[in-house]
Amino acid sequence: MRNYLIHRKRTGAILFHGPESALSGADLSGADLSRATLSEADLSGANLSEADLSKANLSKANLSKANLSEANLSRVNLSGADLSGANLSGANLFEANLSGANLSEADLSWADLSGANLSWADLSEANLSEANLSWADLSEANLSGADLSRATLSEADLSGANLYEANLSWADLSGANLSKADLSEANLSKANLSEANLSRVNLSGADLSGANLFEANLSEATLPHGRRTLKREDRP
Repeated sequence: MRNYLIHRKRTGAILFHGPESALSGADLSGADLSRATLSEADLSGANLSEADLSKANLSKANLSKANLSEANLSRVNLSGADLSGANLSGANLFEANLSGANLSEADLSWADLSGANLSWADLSEANLSEANLSWADLSEANLSGADLSRATLSEADLSGANLYEANLSWADLSGANLSKADLSEANLSKANLSEANLSRVNLSGADLSGANLFEANLSEATLPHGRRTLKREDRP
């Protein structure tokens, strides 16, 4: 079993000294864990608010219900990690690897996820309001019931993503790739979908009131009223 000596970043004071098994529920707020190896560690319920976890390896770690608000998680490896119910509000997740991670019911409001890899991640019922997801990879991700209101998703890859009943009101999806995504029953009111790729997307029952669809690609899309658009080459 691994032992850890963890210091506070600003003062150097010792925050934790003990075995890995004691990390669950520990108060590690403001800790310096940059580049640390914590793969498969149990940090469930731990307080990591304002901690520095940049470039750390937390693959397959258990961070369920952990407090990571305002933490620095830039370029962290959280692939396959359990972050269900975690608080990541205002966290820096720039270019983080969250592929296959469980973020169901997590709070990611105001978080910076620009350039992050969230492919195949479970973000069902997550709060992503006001989050920055520009250039993020969300391909095949589960975002059903997620709150993405006023989120920035410009140039993001959402191909094949499940956005059933997601709230995307006032979201910026300009230039995003939503091909083959499921947006049925989604709220896209006032959303910016200019130049977005919506080919073969399912929009049945979706609310597009006031949405900006300037130069969006809707070829073979299923529209809110149930009709399907033609391929671009088939149009007169």
